[in-house]
Amino acid sequence: MFISLEGIDGSGKSTQARMLADHLEAQGRTVLRTREPGGSPGAEAIRALLVEGDPGRWSPMTELLLYNAARRDNLERRIEPALARGEWVVTDRWTDSTRVYQSTRGGDRATVDALQDLVIGREPDLTLVIDMDPQAALARGLARPGQEDRFEQLGLTFQETVRTGYAALARDFPDRVRLIDGDGTAEEVAARVRAALP
Repeated sequence: MFISLEGIDGSGKSTQARMLADHLEAQGRTVLRTREPGGSPGAEAIRALLVEGDPGRWSPMTELLLYNAARRDNLERRIEPALARGEWVVTDRWTDSTRVYQSTRGGDRATVDALQDLVIGREPDLTLVIDMDPQAALARGLARPGQEDRFEQLGLTFQETVRTGYAALARDFPDRVRLIDGDGTAEEVAARVRAALP
């Protein structure tokens, strides 16, 4: 099964992706845990271009193409081979992030979807969106060490818009996308994530 975890920056989705992969492994499943942008060596190189630096570094179209290049490399080199071996794949973000973030930044949702169909052609079997108050998530995201704060620099209004975008995706794809309450301890949220598994 191919599972993606999504959410605004600082929502805890990376922690939940790790905890879900650990839970599945404890059940005896073989799990590939990955992230995006990133996952494969080529995609990790592209990641640095996308998540570091000035928020206005790329136009929406350039940003969209970079995300798709990274995603395609990870899909070819790691995700498809893992699924072919019968492994579970848990990814920290997938195309839904692009649908929400790049559309919010002035991109065109129809273009995002067209590129997804043409270049990637693979949706997760299940997408779990960790839904949380944008102000609390932004404070958490900005407090993290490191330089990967390009989107946090866009501020609270941007994060609120992204949250609204994820809620819309849950309405657009009700068979695949589930909103998970992100309030509470990491273990409390992890229990809600596990409860959403088929």
